[in-house]
Amino acid sequence: MQLDRRAFSAGLVALLAPASRNALPATPLTRVGVLDSGPASSALDAFKQTLREQGYIEAETVGLEYRLTKDLVRAAPKLAAELVSAKVDVIFAPTTPAALAAKNATRTIPIVFAVAADPVGTKLVSDLAKPGGNVTGVATAKLDDAQKRLELLKELAGGGASRCGLLLDPADASNVRLGAALVEPAHRLRMSLQTFPVKGAADFAAAFAAITAARIDALLVAASPLTLAHAPVLTEHAARARVPAMYGSPEFAEAGGLMSYAADVAENYRRAAEYVAKILKGAAPGTLPVEQVSKPELVINLGTARSLRLTPSRWMLLQATRVIE
Repeated sequence: MQLDRRAFSAGLVALLAPASRNALPATPLTRVGVLDSGPASSALDAFKQTLREQGYIEAETVGLEYRLTKDLVRAAPKLAAELVSAKVDVIFAPTTPAALAAKNATRTIPIVFAVAADPVGTKLVSDLAKPGGNVTGVATAKLDDAQKRLELLKELAGGGASRCGLLLDPADASNVRLGAALVEPAHRLRMSLQTFPVKGAADFAAAFAAITAARIDALLVAASPLTLAHAPVLTEHAARARVPAMYGSPEFAEAGGLMSYAADVAENYRRAAEYVAKILKGAAPGTLPVEQVSKPELVINLGTARSLRLTPSRWMLLQATRVIE
């Protein structure tokens, strides 16, 4: 018997048609908005790796909507609004400026932060144990550690340092809180404290000229999206000014800065990724206590210390979590 090709084709179409009509539509990927300073960093890589370990693989089981910019403090409100309009399932906003912008943009989409220095003081959450609302995450070192930063800096600067400078971004609420927290410790250590605000990279040269003119002999550089985005430039300015500097993130020491006393940013991003995974699996952000870093890390760049003719004591080296040769 000869097969009628037209009849066969028609029968095949009829056979497949019901299956096609009854097929379920493709399930859209769960989407996580990422509002961070750019470009992508090792910390963000750690975030994605931890999501992967939790079963959320980028482009396979989760979509990541990136909003990355070096001018995060000022661009965050617009970028947060874009993520809300995109109807992402969770917003990962690691820094204080990013998290505050996201919180102002939505009261319903869960928000997770990773390196907020004072989440209660900056009004990200009302309580660390019971955040309430739609925001939670991982907090960095407490502001109580401000005195420790000054003590370490003064010791490495030779013990006689009396004029301390603080370089900060006044648009970053956590930087402003740090400045307030440093006043009393500086007084106890018999150090004057002068603030040098920077609103953009164009302000760096003038700020360091003012630092030199004020004869600052010990400098604190606050971590913010702005300063972190330009870490190599800032550490180079400090080197040319020959001023011993303590930084608010290990990334500065890795970029040539003298020392840092702060949380391991990559570890905080990993912990924040675990929070994102819990929320995607059904946990309410308001019921997840804000996790606090138990102990900041001390990182010393020995090469930079030598260039400044500074010698860390044996005690300080023993306290260091990491020493960069």
